[in-house]
Amino acid sequence: MSKEKIHLEYVLNKCSATVLWNAVSSAEGLSKWFADNVNVSGKIYSFYWDKTSADAELILYRNGQYVRFHWKDDEYEKSYFEFRISIDVLTNDIMLSITDFCYAEEKADTINLWAKQIEDLKRSIGI
Repeated sequence: MSKEKIHLEYVLNKCSATVLWNAVSSAEGLSKWFADNVNVSGKIYSFYWDKTSADAELILYRNGQYVRFHWKDDEYEKSYFEFRISIDVLTNDIMLSITDFCYAEEKADTINLWAKQIEDLKRSIGI
């Protein structure tokens, strides 16, 4: 069974793109909303939650724009999760796009999990 790609977009206008970038790309920023703790060693990010941990490899990065990870234990090689920041040139809206992969039967749960994570992100950056 293969995974399907999901793409979610969130408007986060009350913060700066720099603050948002730090929150989605640095170990310190990710530790404030995505995981309880994050350690980085080279391209490997180790994420810790309560009694669980997982490692992800940084596979694509463009400073200030996007960061893409692949979970090391994910057998589906084409899957990744990505945070992408963009600014609408007409409205100056700051957008955070998230791309992730999940099984069809997990899609609703995955979307709900990201919605909760985004609420945590907003709190951590003060919006």
